[in-house]
Amino acid sequence: MTDSIPPLSIHAGDRALARIRERGLQPGDVGTIPGAAGGPKALGLLGLDRVLFGDWLERAPRERTLIGSSIGSWRFACACTPEPVAALERLGELYTSQRFPRGITPAQVSEQCREMLQALLGGHEAAILEQQRYRLNVMVARSKGLVASDRRPLLMAGLAPVVLANAIHRPWIRLGFERMVMHDERAEPPLDAFSDFPGRYEGLNAGNLQAALLASASIPFVMNAVDTIPGVAGHSFRDGGLTDYHLDLPYAGDDLVLYPHFTQRIVPGWFDKSLPWRNGNPERLRNLVLIAPTQAYLEGLPDGKLPDRRDFPAYRDDDATREAHWRRAMAESQRLGDYFLELVDNDRVAQVARPLSELG
Repeated sequence: MTDSIPPLSIHAGDRALARIRERGLQPGDVGTIPGAAGGPKALGLLGLDRVLFGDWLERAPRERTLIGSSIGSWRFACACTPEPVAALERLGELYTSQRFPRGITPAQVSEQCREMLQALLGGHEAAILEQQRYRLNVMVARSKGLVASDRRPLLMAGLAPVVLANAIHRPWIRLGFERMVMHDERAEPPLDAFSDFPGRYEGLNAGNLQAALLASASIPFVMNAVDTIPGVAGHSFRDGGLTDYHLDLPYAGDDLVLYPHFTQRIVPGWFDKSLPWRNGNPERLRNLVLIAPTQAYLEGLPDGKLPDRRDFPAYRDDDATREAHWRRAMAESQRLGDYFLELVDNDRVAQVARPLSELG
């Protein structure tokens, strides 16, 4: 494969970049892997996920922490199954084959996603939380006040001041949401204390895993909130990306944080997408290695982009074309995995890695 138009870029925080330049990118150095919210965009990383969870990380078996929001948590639950590659591929196919006809209600979307989750992981809950390779963490946002309602007028009235408050000062998102980290009960994640706004830790078990995963993907207005999660105080749990969209978290320890991501930007919360000045804190990301598709790679995909949720309404009367585009994006993503392996196997990561600070 030529470097003339590389499909992947690699950017690293200052500590991670120094380690890579000293000894290359080694699987044994990776202790934490974040997975962003982003819906179908994650399907465009399938080839990279195949290589990471089916090959490269397995070359240096050790306990690792997986922290995911929304689709990121679903990917990582798949990675914790006895056959991670098969489960990841099943996620891609199940998601691609979803159809949301005109007039479908949030309650119906929630039920359809619940059925998809059952088809994906049903019966594997205990195995996911008992395997030795990974410790799964699922980000969830508990709704507060009017934001806890699924009645559209009340939800809109509740969200409007929260969105404005967040734009002024990110910690004020706590007016509408409480950050929750639902974690493998064997270990809390390697995170320092939250300095932006508080977070609550709750345990994952076989009885609440599916509820936590569904809640982590429950986008307001698109799906209803998950009313309860067994064993967890409170009600009205929603998409973890609302508070932690791209996992700009206070990662602790000296291990590398390997981040297979669908974009070269780290956006702290879902409501920060339209705020170009709101990006990841470099002090929290000093050990992070960001791996993302290049713009040149994206331009070669159908519609010049990864799959995304806007494709559902755009192709509502032509699901066959949408599905064909998504399957092509998943097939093309093997180039991402192959290029990553070429870099690590030939000790070339240091040649292509750039400082994370260059992303602004």
